[in-house]
Amino acid sequence: MTFVSGKFDSYEDRRQRPPKGRSGKSVQHESATKHVEGTAIYVDDMAELPNTLHVAVGQSEKAHANILSMDLSAVKSAPGVIDVITFDDIPGETDIGPVFKGDLLFATQKVEYVGQSLFAVAATSFEAAKRAVKLAKVEYETLPAVLTIKEALDQQFFVRPTHSMHKGDFEAAISRAPNTLSGELYVKGQEHFYLEGQVSYVVPTEDKGMTVYTSSQHPTEVQKLVAEVLDLPFNYVQVDVRRMGGGFGGKETQAAPWACIAAIFAHRLNRPIKLRLARQDDMVMTGKRHDFLNRYRVGFDDNGKLLGSDIMVAGLCGYSPDLSDAIVDRAMFHSDNAYNLQDTQVVGHRCKTHTVSNTAFRGFGGPQGTVIAEFMMDDIARAVGRDPLDVRIENLYKDGDTTHYGQPIEHYLMPELIAKLESECDYRGRRDEITKFNNENTYQKRGLALTPVKFGISFTVQFLNQAGALVHVYTDGSVHLNHGGTEMGQGLFTKVAQVVANEFQIDLDMVMVSSTNTEKVPNTSPTAASSGTDLNGKAAQNACITIKARLVEFACRHYDVNEDAVRFENNHVVISTPLNEGDSEQWIGFGPFVEMAYMARVSLSSTGYYSTPKIHYNREKAHGRPFFYYALGASCSEVQIDTLTGEYEVLRTDIIHDVGQSLNEAIDIGQIEGGFVQGMGWLTTEELSWDDNGRLISNGPASYKIPTAADMPKEFNTRLFDRPNAEETIYNSKAVGEPPLMLGMSVWLALRDAAASVANYKVNPPMDTPATPERVLNAVNFCKEHR
Repeated sequence: MTFVSGKFDSYEDRRQRPPKGRSGKSVQHESATKHVEGTAIYVDDMAELPNTLHVAVGQSEKAHANILSMDLSAVKSAPGVIDVITFDDIPGETDIGPVFKGDLLFATQKVEYVGQSLFAVAATSFEAAKRAVKLAKVEYETLPAVLTIKEALDQQFFVRPTHSMHKGDFEAAISRAPNTLSGELYVKGQEHFYLEGQVSYVVPTEDKGMTVYTSSQHPTEVQKLVAEVLDLPFNYVQVDVRRMGGGFGGKETQAAPWACIAAIFAHRLNRPIKLRLARQDDMVMTGKRHDFLNRYRVGFDDNGKLLGSDIMVAGLCGYSPDLSDAIVDRAMFHSDNAYNLQDTQVVGHRCKTHTVSNTAFRGFGGPQGTVIAEFMMDDIARAVGRDPLDVRIENLYKDGDTTHYGQPIEHYLMPELIAKLESECDYRGRRDEITKFNNENTYQKRGLALTPVKFGISFTVQFLNQAGALVHVYTDGSVHLNHGGTEMGQGLFTKVAQVVANEFQIDLDMVMVSSTNTEKVPNTSPTAASSGTDLNGKAAQNACITIKARLVEFACRHYDVNEDAVRFENNHVVISTPLNEGDSEQWIGFGPFVEMAYMARVSLSSTGYYSTPKIHYNREKAHGRPFFYYALGASCSEVQIDTLTGEYEVLRTDIIHDVGQSLNEAIDIGQIEGGFVQGMGWLTTEELSWDDNGRLISNGPASYKIPTAADMPKEFNTRLFDRPNAEETIYNSKAVGEPPLMLGMSVWLALRDAAASVANYKVNPPMDTPATPERVLNAVNFCKEHR
């Protein structure tokens, strides 16, 4: 008789109800209880093996300089120090650039940003290692440093070549237009501020390989780079990621250096090595969201409809390429946001500066592109004297239009989504109320903005759009799932487990997801580009379909029935057997049926694979279909500002967001609200600051303000736009990771709207981001001076 764990309901009970926790149902995150209880194990929580050493990294004090000498004698003799390594101690590859070369593991001869790794120390404790690195004596010859986008543009100082996209004759369209306008917007970057910092724990194996426990969104890249740095075949390195305490893109490429450094020590000393960056070191040494300098020039008619446009986006990339080529590309792709730019040119520059190399961050350049489109719409609306929402609606794409990179617009539900939000949040009525409030109040002003989001879903590097999975069914009916996606709190493991439960029609608690591991699913793509569920959900489904086909084939043989007589339902396999007197159904518990199949020598394990269809893009021609589909959304925010101080509060936000047919409404709404708040923080409170020598001064929570509960909208309404995805994604769902971040634009533009009210909406106030109280006050004063 098949064993049934006391953790599960009896089959008699399970037959009477639908399976628990299938796709489409709101269930809690698979680690929610562990998170609350503090029992979820992160890398730094793992029990340390005997003889574990701890690593700290010595950093450059200069933004751009030649290294004349580096005396590490005091470091080596410091208490607790076991070993010290520099560039010359790397046994294999020295450059760990993820796409293009330029990221040396340790600087040699020259440094190019404050915080660049010079050497590393392994000691008996974290504190001993930290104290030792401070004893280094480094002599520099200071060189001129480029620290801003404008300096880089003036000097044509780029990490990668400039790229452009074109549609039609933009110059002719602008020159023929009855109205023209131009503007400039500086968008600052953003610190990832994940709760768990960068960390790796590396354990040498008996065959001179490495097991790497790391907080990374890209285990395969860590495997590859650790192997290359140690001059080992890839199969000597196993990378394991159970969970991250947040990633947001900051652990896509920039988790690898710390694993590589730890692995070199483990290789040299044959001891377990832990490298954990302290918060301040993490903020100084790792890249952020790119700053962007954006400019536009547009022609439009008297209703505010675009006739032609010319857009420039320039990203502050830092000292090396990292992922900046693709990030600036995505900013270019999204410089239209939801609007038809008509005849247009979009140019993107990748500016080199002597600062830390900036990297992926939720949205991957897309947010920095969408903000220029929204800034443009606002400016045009005030130029023609119309409500900004009306100008936005005037310029929305329609089905059959084509983007500036050649992708046809189809299944475009944005007009319907905006109309629904406009009605549900009473935009017009509240606009009238705000006008009355502003007329009656001298020092308090309110603003309102409703902004859309159109975000392309797929990696723009085509080969990354693939995933693998591994599914085992055990003879008690319980299921083991492994896939190439990583869990960073976003609920990916939960959603993919729900897919597996749904395929077998079993309870979710019968599915166990194990840590992402390069020994189980190889050659994985990073969990990024909002594609985690799309890719890994489909791969897991593919594995389940294979196993189900074997089970159905067995049932047909065993019960002498056709395939259509076998179905999976309520934790059972149901066999319909035709009899002379009518149909009869036989219900066999999933566990007992699986055991029967095993006894009949049926394989109960399968890999699964998926690659995204339809996508193609010719970068040389800047033309194609880089995205499988678009995720849509819109938010409406109302704010109140103090015109004497620039201080403000968010009174209300309403969101409707398109996730297709939701796999888990609770998790999706959590992602939408979290993304909105993170986007609002980027555009309002979070300010990165460097001094004139290229040193980061916003290097801790005391000097860098992420949103808190006090910054939340006083009234916050979120709902899903209930439309299945027209494309064949997993159960016709849509990605939800990155798109909601751009919903935060409505807060920034509502602040700008409130400032513009001071001049009766006749003036476009400058408002670079983040819109801190100081910038809001400056915008108010600008409007007062120019009204």
